Amino acid sequence: MAVAVVLLTIALVVVVALLAAAGAGKLARMDGAVYPTALTRAATVFAAVLTLAATVTAALAALFT
Repeated sequence: MAVAVVLLTIALVVVVALLAAAGAGKLARMDGAVYPTALTRAATVFAAVLTLAATVTAALAALFT
């Protein structure tokens, strides 16, 4: 049961990161950025969301152990 919860949580975090990256890329394109710049901004947001999720997970793991 716990493994299923962990896997579903990981999947949810990846989906949220992808949605945030897609939004950042779309906003960059609407702002007039060229495709390489928009992809760079989207990749930056994707990495930032995953880093934030890892940081929150580490902080919560420290609290609960």
